[in-house]
Amino acid sequence: MDGSKMGRTFLQPNHKPPSSLVVALVYEGLCTFEFGIAVEVFGLERPEMGPDWYQFAVAASDVGPMRAAGGVRVVADGDLDLFLKAGTIVIPGWKHIDAPVPEELVEALRLAHRRGTRILSICSGVFVLAAAGLLDDKKATTHWRYTDALAARYPNVRVTPDVLYVDEGDVLTSAGSAAGLDLCLHLVRRDFGAAAANSVARRLVVQPHRDGGQAQFIESAVPSVHESARLGPLLDHIRTNLAARHSLDDLANRAGMSKRTLIRRFDAATGTSPTRWLLEARVAKARELLEDTDMSIDLVAENVGFGSGGLLRHHFRQLLATTPAAYKQAFGKRKRHDKVAE
Repeated sequence: MDGSKMGRTFLQPNHKPPSSLVVALVYEGLCTFEFGIAVEVFGLERPEMGPDWYQFAVAASDVGPMRAAGGVRVVADGDLDLFLKAGTIVIPGWKHIDAPVPEELVEALRLAHRRGTRILSICSGVFVLAAAGLLDDKKATTHWRYTDALAARYPNVRVTPDVLYVDEGDVLTSAGSAAGLDLCLHLVRRDFGAAAANSVARRLVVQPHRDGGQAQFIESAVPSVHESARLGPLLDHIRTNLAARHSLDDLANRAGMSKRTLIRRFDAATGTSPTRWLLEARVAKARELLEDTDMSIDLVAENVGFGSGGLLRHHFRQLLATTPAAYKQAFGKRKRHDKVAE
């Protein structure tokens, strides 16, 4: 994972939606899991988040009750006119990558986009955005099985195949189904800060943040029980002791492996090296501290293990294409939801 992939997915502070209403599209053959992600993140009541939290509605592109995947019947709140009130629209997959996109849906999305509405797709939903021309000259991703088809059909789309999600500000796309959850949590973080995203993630019992540049597919995504028993505690140890020095020798000893074995098993389980994983964990924690505390740049650097503000600035530029000071100015001490109940 290189810095160019990882960066710029976070730094979109000027794309606040025109309203707090999130509208999810439903259609005949609805992708149930992808729709459920939108409901779980944006559609549940969360009184702890305060009055400015998202509102949620469902808009139909087909007439009458629709049958979702699995046989569930779906009845919408309204038709595509709901897009006119939305601050964010979610396209939770699509019937099939070869299924035509109705002209009424295309026009409704174009109109909403011109009005400043953010539009987010999960998995195959990217084909709806591409059909509407909303991804021309923009980066986008989808499930790894569909990236070649997307690139062939829509050559003006800059398809990025090996990432979990892409944030282009007003248009956001995610890879396969579960990556949609990562993208939705990323949007919560963008809107309300790390504390809010962490709170939602705790309710869902999922990892609060996976960077958009992380690879979609890892050859050995599920390590053996024996390896999990050693790598899991090791990762927890690193996360809770970021300020400590973690040499490869120390990590290998703690995991009960040789350095060569640790590197091989670590890559198989996480898709990256121990050194890179530690670096990204430190940057992620630094971002959280910059958002949610009044710590100085130097103190943040010390708390996450970089030792100096200069080194923190270097890694921020490499990974996020910005500086800690600029990031703090854009995202620090959000006036809303920065004291979300733990």
